[in-house]
Order: sequence, then C-alpha cells, then structure tokens
Amino acid sequence: MPARIHLLAAAAAVVFTLVPVPAVAQSAGAYRAATDRLIDAAMRDSAAWKRIAELTDTFGHRLSGSLALEHAIDWTLARMREDGLENVRGERVMVRHWERGTESAELVTPRRKPLAMLGLGGSVGTPAGGITAPVVVVTSFDDLARLGTAAKGKIVLFDVPFTEYEATRVYRTGAASAAAKQGAVAALIRSVASFSINSPHTGSMRYDSTVAARIPVAALAVEDAMLLHRMQDRGQPVTVKLVMGARNLPNVPSRNVVAELRGREKPDEVVVIGGHIDSWDVGQGAMDDAGGVVAAWEAVRLMKALGLRPRRTVRVVGWTNEENGADGAKTYRATHASDIDKHAFAIESDNGVFHPYGITAVGSDSTLAMLRRIAPLLTRVGADSVSRGESETDVEPLLAAGVPVAGLNVDRTRYFWYHHTNADTPDKLDPRDVARCVAVFAVYAYVVAEMPEVLPRAR
Repeated sequence: MPARIHLLAAAAAVVFTLVPVPAVAQSAGAYRAATDRLIDAAMRDSAAWKRIAELTDTFGHRLSGSLALEHAIDWTLARMREDGLENVRGERVMVRHWERGTESAELVTPRRKPLAMLGLGGSVGTPAGGITAPVVVVTSFDDLARLGTAAKGKIVLFDVPFTEYEATRVYRTGAASAAAKQGAVAALIRSVASFSINSPHTGSMRYDSTVAARIPVAALAVEDAMLLHRMQDRGQPVTVKLVMGARNLPNVPSRNVVAELRGREKPDEVVVIGGHIDSWDVGQGAMDDAGGVVAAWEAVRLMKALGLRPRRTVRVVGWTNEENGADGAKTYRATHASDIDKHAFAIESDNGVFHPYGITAVGSDSTLAMLRRIAPLLTRVGADSVSRGESETDVEPLLAAGVPVAGLNVDRTRYFWYHHTNADTPDKLDPRDVARCVAVFAVYAYVVAEMPEVLPRAR
C-alpha cells in the first residue's frame, strides 16, 4: 500500500538559517568514508533485486492469513540467520483473515461480456448464485446522493478518474456503505489507477458502522468502468451479474520479521528500517512491498559484511498485515512499549523501490535540518533530497509515540500502474534503482545510529 505522503515545500536553505544544528550533524562528511563503502557495496551488483525476485517468485502473493505469507516469513528468517544478522526472530501478531474466493463480473445487457474485476479486501460475498441487477453509474458521492431512491435495488458504479491517491481511494474505501445507504444491492468502483491495460486493482474497503446493510463491492478495470458509463450516457439499460465468494474469517496468528545489527556502545537505542512483508493476493507483491523489506535487509547485511557496526542498534523490520489492517505496526509498538523512548529514528519504504530522490521526513525542524546535513552523502546516487511529508503506515504508531520517522521518496510515475494488481512482479523494478534504495537506507541508518547525538523527538 502506498504512503500517505504530501510534500509541503520546506526548503533546506531556509531551515539551515533558522534552526541551530548540532556540530556533529554539521560534519556529516566525517562519515563519508564509511558511507561511500556502503554505497559502493550496494551498487556493486544486483543482489537485492535477485533476492526480491527469489522471494516473490518462490512464494507469490502473501496475503495476511495465508500459508504463503507464513512460508515467506519462515524463509526470510532463515536467510537472515544465514547472513549472520543478530536477534533474528518473528514477533507474534494476530492479523485479519479475508479470503477472496471465486469471483466474476459479467455485462448482461445490452450485450454479454466478461468484465475485468477484483473484489475489494474486506468485502462480503454475494449470495451463491450472484447478484444480477441494473447498474447506475455515478461520478461522486454527491452524485449518488442526488439520485435518492433511484439507486434502490441497483448496482452502483462509481466511475471516478484517478487524480491523486488519497483523493481517489476514498471511493474504494467508502463506496459500499455509501451505496448501501441508498438501498443499492452491490457497489463497483473504477480501479484506483493512473494507467490501465484492462487491469483491475484491489485494495482495502471499509464498512461504515452506522450503515446496517453490508453489500459486496469490487473494482472494475478502468476500461470496463468507462464502457458502462458510455452505455448509460447513450440511454442503454446496463445490467451486470456479480459473483463473489469473499468471506471474512477469524483473526489468525502471523509474525513481524525482525533482525538486527547490535550497536557497539548503545545497543538499547534503535534505528528501525523496513517495509511490509505481506501483500495483496494478486501478483507477487514485489513492488508492494517485498522490495522495501529486502532493501532494508540488504542495508543491514552490508553493514555487517563491511564490519561497520555503529554505536546504536540498526533493526530491520518486515511488518505484517499492512495491507488490510496494519496490525503488524500496531502490535510492534505494543510489543516494544517499554523501550519506545529508545527508538531513535524509523525509515520505511512502501512506494516501490524505484529511483530514489531521497527521503520525506516527519519531525521537528531541528530533525529535518540534521537529516539534511546527512543528505549530501547520497549526492552521487541522486538521492540527496530531504522533504517534509506525512508518515508511512507502518511507522505511524512510532511517530505517535514521538519517534521521528521518514519514508523513501522515489519516482512514483509508474507505481499506480501496477499497484494492487496481477502485474506487481519483480520485472517492474530496475536492479540499479533497487540498489540505490539500499544505499539510501544504509546511509541514513548508519549515520543516525553512529552519530553521538540523537535526533530530537517528534513531539
């Protein structure tokens, strides 16, 4: 799932003039020899990309509650131990368990045609024989409200073009309850996608607790949503048959993946880097988010291999259940409640390991100023930008506890082409870009873990 990042335009030069920066942070060049070694090692080969491909090719998708996820976690922990990482473990998490089941959508009138669809995560299923009903196409929640009782007994299709993820995904999360409130029997949405080749996109939905009826909801490929809209505009009656075997099952145990390089002087102080190990049940979850987990893992492995053991502990975390509940992130904070004040910094990658520009950070002005003093160490790989943004999902509970956090800021031009689709496979990632992301993780984690002072708390 993508980060909720919105750049707020805080220029580095302005911050430097307004915010006093500790002397050691001003001398980030003192770490250049070590960080150049990390960058050289990251860029030397395609090791990280190959590991992403091996993980995702071997286990495929890793939906919470699935055996594939648990086998992938077992494999990851075993390989981390082989790499010589320390305190390798799976930390227990109870996670949501939703199964897609058999599903289909078919245009019945004005002609018969299979529709490219994916049920949305968390949706209820249809009756065994499916639902066949007239379709009414709307372009917004307000448009639906204006229909009044005209939506009763119908399937409501929200044909909303992609603009920006946060603005568009509200239809994915809210379509079912909005349509149910108007008496609809099912809901469909135009996939949340910036580009489509007849490729439907799944993702989480939510039921409004104030709306009694829970109706099934699915995403159509952009092309099919537009087709149905054109038919309605011509005055052609549109009927669709929707079949969904989706079901919500009791929560089941899973694990957060955890491994460390223990600090040489202050092992109880921790810098966390990672991504989420789970994925949706389509494609292989390479971009979203095996790449983030493996890039963080590789950064720690390289520190270990190069003999670069910083003052503080660097901990790689593969959070579970980010896609449909964020239970891994919430449980991580609960598990580490007693030492949360010892978490010095947390960086997550959840926007695909594409070409990195740098990081987006959340924290005080002093924190951002200190991070901007580190950034020039990454100029050689074109990743020396530090912008103010919003938190990634898995580090958000840490931010709430005062931990300064950041996310990798990458070129997301193609991210929403493949996001939550069958096309999320390792070939979409460039090995050189993956290596650059490893370098960003490694440099920030190493320097923040090594410098004498700590970043100011986020509150």
